[in-house]
Amino acid sequence: MIEILALSGSLRQASINTKLLTAITRAAPDNITINLFSGLGALPFFNPDLEGLEPDSVLAFRKVLSASDGVIISSPEYAHGITGVMKNALDWIVGSGEFMNKPVAVLNAAPRSSTAYETLKEVVRTIDAKIIPDASIDIPVLGRDLDVSGLLSDPEIAPLIDRVISSLTMAINATADCVT
Repeated sequence: MIEILALSGSLRQASINTKLLTAITRAAPDNITINLFSGLGALPFFNPDLEGLEPDSVLAFRKVLSASDGVIISSPEYAHGITGVMKNALDWIVGSGEFMNKPVAVLNAAPRSSTAYETLKEVVRTIDAKIIPDASIDIPVLGRDLDVSGLLSDPEIAPLIDRVISSLTMAINATADCVT
């Protein structure tokens, strides 16, 4: 069984990024579990003085990251930057290594928002994750006014969702083969 963690960089209830990740969790085949992590908003501001004294929410986040075989990130762009909640979450794991060599898909649900998307990929690379190019794509959700079921049945979006899952899964399997 493959375990994938999905992270949305938006706390907004009607977030297209969270909606896209929810669709991806539902599209996963039976041998893949994709869990949408809902605790990024509960992480306190990153403070390196807390090293060794991390709050329980940080330890829980690190634990689910460690247990995952791969990660899917979808995050909006705010003022040409990564959202604060996403950057804060990534800052908490810079020194702890949960992303090291982990296959990651970085998605862009609003293709016009390319500045933060490229910056997010750079941050993820900096923390030693393995970005999977075939799984890190633009999925044009913005402006379509589709619910999760609509995303899964849309003739343009559904194949992109399948591509993300299959490309990330192939990378996870290849990584596991290298380890064994």
